[in-house]
Order: sequence, then C-alpha cells, then structure tokens
Amino acid sequence: MNGQAVVVGVGESEYYKRGGSPETEFQLAIKAITRAAEDAGLELSQLDGLISYMDTRNDPLRLSTALGMHDLKWSVTPWAGGGNNSSAAVQLADAAVSGGYADYVVAFRSLAQGQFYRLGSSFSGMSGAAGEYAWRHSYGLISPAQECALHTKRFMHDHGISQEALCDVSLACYANAQLNPRAVRYGSPLTREDYHASRWIVEPFHLFDCCPENDGAAAIIMTTPERARDLKGKPVPVVATSQGIGPNIGTPSFQGKWFPGMFYEKVGETLWNRAGVRPTDVDVLQLYENFTGPVIMALCELGYCKPDEVEEFVSNDALVGPKARIPFNTSGGNIGEAYIHGFEMVNEAVRQIRGDSTCQVDNVELSLAVGGPGYSPGSAVLFGQP
Repeated sequence: MNGQAVVVGVGESEYYKRGGSPETEFQLAIKAITRAAEDAGLELSQLDGLISYMDTRNDPLRLSTALGMHDLKWSVTPWAGGGNNSSAAVQLADAAVSGGYADYVVAFRSLAQGQFYRLGSSFSGMSGAAGEYAWRHSYGLISPAQECALHTKRFMHDHGISQEALCDVSLACYANAQLNPRAVRYGSPLTREDYHASRWIVEPFHLFDCCPENDGAAAIIMTTPERARDLKGKPVPVVATSQGIGPNIGTPSFQGKWFPGMFYEKVGETLWNRAGVRPTDVDVLQLYENFTGPVIMALCELGYCKPDEVEEFVSNDALVGPKARIPFNTSGGNIGEAYIHGFEMVNEAVRQIRGDSTCQVDNVELSLAVGGPGYSPGSAVLFGQP
C-alpha cells in the first residue's frame, strides 16, 4: 500500500431500476470494464487480473475470453458476505499489483436484479436451514433488512437516537443524487415529509431507509505508478486498505460482544494506523448504506463521533453537498445513485481525488470508501493524491 498501486481507469454501465436493463448482467460487466480501459487508455488485451465478490456468474474464464485478454495472471475473490467486500476487492487488486503478480488488474461488480434473484430478499424459499440460518429462520429472521433493523433499533434505544437521524442520512443521499445525472434517483428529490409518510419495511426502517434494487456494473483498473506514467488517466494511489474480522457469521448471530454493532472498530483502527491519519483528516466519505441504520453506527465505530453525539453529527444538512461538515456519499450512494453492491461508491471515491465528481469537494487530499457495515470481514480503502 502507501502508493505502490494506483487506480488508472474508472468505468460503469448505465444504471437502471431493477429489470430496466436491456443488457444481461454479463454484458453490463463487459461494458463497465471496457469503459474503465478506455478511461485509462488501455487495450482490453493488456488486462491480466480480475477480481469481484459474491459473484459466481461472471466468472474470470468467461470474462477473460470475452474481453480478449492475452493472459490471466490473477483471479481471486474475497471470502464471505456481500457489500462488506466492496473495498476488499480493491485491497486484493492492490496486493496483486504491489506484489508483481499482475500488471493491469480489474476490480468490478455487476448486478442485474431484474435478470436474476432479488439480492437482499428473504431466504424463505430455502428447503432447509443449516449453519447460521438454523439460528434465525425458525424465528422468522429471514432478510438483511430484519437483521440490520434489530441492531439499529437497539442502538437507537441505548443512545436516545430518534428517527430523524436515519431521515437525515436518507435525505443526504437523495439530495446529492440530484447533482448526478447517472443516479437512478436523479430528478426525484425527497422531502422530510415524504420520508416520514413512506411505509414501514421493518422498524425502524421506512421505505426510504432502504437502498433500491438496480441493474448495472462498475469497475476500476489498477497498476503501478511507473506503468501509469504512460497512460492518459490521472493515477489515484491507494494510501491504505483494511479488512476486519468480527464474529465468524456476522450480524445474524447477535452475540453479546457485538450486539448492537457493525463490526467496524477494528477496520477503522487498522486503517488509521496504516495510513497515519485520523477520521478528521479525511476530506470526503463514501459509506455503504444498504440501510441508513448501519451508517450511524459505523460513523461511531470508525471514530467520527460517539454514539451519544451521532444524531447531532448528521443533523442540519451536515452530510449534504460538497460543502458539508463531512461530505458524504457525494454521488448519492447506494440509496440515491444505484445499488451496485457498493462498488459504485469506490468509483466515486476515486472521482473525488481526480476532481471530476458531480458533487466535487474542494481540495480533496484523502477520499475514503467503506464497505458494507453489518457484515464481516468488513473493509475500507483510503485513496490519496499522487
């Protein structure tokens, strides 16, 4: 880390509401990777590494053939979970480039919820419940929304946090999405009244506390600073990455040690120590929000504020726009831009360093992307200036 690998290309497909894509999930992946290569000034044949997460459909053998790659030197995926690995995919790309295992490594995620199953829906169709599922299905705990809601409700109770804190997170994502023509929610602003009037999904989550279901793909390409000198894209170095191991089965287990919690204290501690910075040094933050509740908990665990301070920390438009107290999810995030399993937030973190975000923060030196709080191993990546 510390600048041994740099992002040289960023790309994505168009983002659609679930079922709106005229292309297959595999075609969306090809489009995002192709656009990232064009952004970098690379030929597809030069790519030699592929990384994704929770993705068994867009496998590296099929992708490398379709892309016309001459050689596939690095093909890996992080263990466990889903969006918690969005930044871990970047960590693995960094490892491949820094270690000399591959020259031009792609990290990506492609998701077509209209073509395949609805990611995040209940598991009630399973014929049996083994392992972790045996501990919750018999009690009706069958979806990620329920899992995160239980943690959030207890956290709010313990620290006197009102529904307004969750509302402020959602409003910030929607407000920032209005600046981003790529965003699925572009042109659909949200008011506080609309938020509170929306139906309950599972308390304390209203409809607008939950990310939408989308079709789309996002990708980056990483290489060394030396190779980047010959490419057209502005190189964006990885300053530090971090993975953190919580309990071996994550949120659903509800162990006393971790309940309520998002398992990100170790992720933050490791990241800040590796980078030699603190949360207050970060200029802009992309924080995964499949639901709003994990955001307020992760802010505390990452060291931005204490639990008893978090409601004030996010209030009064503190997360809205490029001049925010802490510029947050500037493209709209999972809730406002599109739910591409969090990888679109990695792209936005890179854009903030390059200076071409639709909600550009002034003088960005450090840009942070945090994978999905609530599931472990968690992950985060900090980008900096060349």
